[in-house]
Amino acid sequence: MTLYNEIMTYLDGITPADSAAVEKAIQRNNDLLKIPGSLGRIEDIAIKLAGVTGKIVNDLSKKCIIIMSADNGVVAKGVSSAPQSVTVTMTECFTKKVTGVGVFSRVSNSDLFVYDIGINGDIQDPMVINKKVRYGTADFSEGPAMTREECYQAVMTGIEAVKDAVDKGYKVIGTGEMGIGNTSSTTLVICALTGANIDDCVGKGTGMVDDESYINKVNVLKQAMEVNKPDVNDVFDVVSKVGGLDIAGLLGVYIGCAYYKVPVVIDGYISTAAALCAYVLNKNTFDYMFESHTTEEIGYKAVNKVMPINPMFDMHMRLGEGSGCPFTFFAMDAANSMMEHMYTFAQSSISSEYTDKLDDLQF
Repeated sequence: MTLYNEIMTYLDGITPADSAAVEKAIQRNNDLLKIPGSLGRIEDIAIKLAGVTGKIVNDLSKKCIIIMSADNGVVAKGVSSAPQSVTVTMTECFTKKVTGVGVFSRVSNSDLFVYDIGINGDIQDPMVINKKVRYGTADFSEGPAMTREECYQAVMTGIEAVKDAVDKGYKVIGTGEMGIGNTSSTTLVICALTGANIDDCVGKGTGMVDDESYINKVNVLKQAMEVNKPDVNDVFDVVSKVGGLDIAGLLGVYIGCAYYKVPVVIDGYISTAAALCAYVLNKNTFDYMFESHTTEEIGYKAVNKVMPINPMFDMHMRLGEGSGCPFTFFAMDAANSMMEHMYTFAQSSISSEYTDKLDDLQF
């Protein structure tokens, strides 16, 4: 079986959320000791979790974030203020839990699985999982970022990462990434799949402060689109021509989570682009996604043209790495605790004089 056929087998095997479990969760939520709707998004999370797992109360004790690290050849054209070597350094720091996602994962008691899916260098840290497809992508302003087969290989790496996590007992998975220049690849993927204009979506990215560098970045990305002319009706063509290996790997994570029926958290800009790719390939994947936070990257808003994202938090974050996932893990734990431990009105013995008025008390 070819890699493409294998990926399509996973995509074809993704089914919608469990509607019967959703109905039971809605009924349970409405019976709980509160005005229906008064806990807002927490209630939505609880109901959506039921649709993912088929259970009203879930074991969410083991959580992890899968981080895909890869380099982008287009940095040679000055689209980032940071040198490519930062990708290696940051990836090595992930395993020590000393970066943004690392310190937050300590608080949320979640583990990190760090993948080298395409770093332009070698890492000796045994905690970094070596699944390198190639030493960074090519400069996509001059031609395709990678071959189609390399794109498939990266997607399969993400799917296999989910299977490995599931086999180890993880119940919730977050998405993270690292790669200098990946806001550029993300912007082009989003523009290709949403029809948005590059001028409306290009941000300055990591540390870029001067207008001259920004103008150069816009021009480089426009050149990349013109040179490659990605087929907007073919996700794999888009990712292989103007995407990144980290995006391809995370695309595989979303496919894998939907296939194995595991809730998956969308982090920031790059993670959202990968989620968009999965959604375009199979809309059922969205049933398994939980949006974390909005991002300051201006291209983020364009995603709503195609996918109905509704982030839980707005804390002016734009770090990436998976740093928003731990916040969402907490919200998921809260939702699960509500379903498991909150009394129903019947258990609390509140008089029917009040409960009969509940329909009129909704916010």
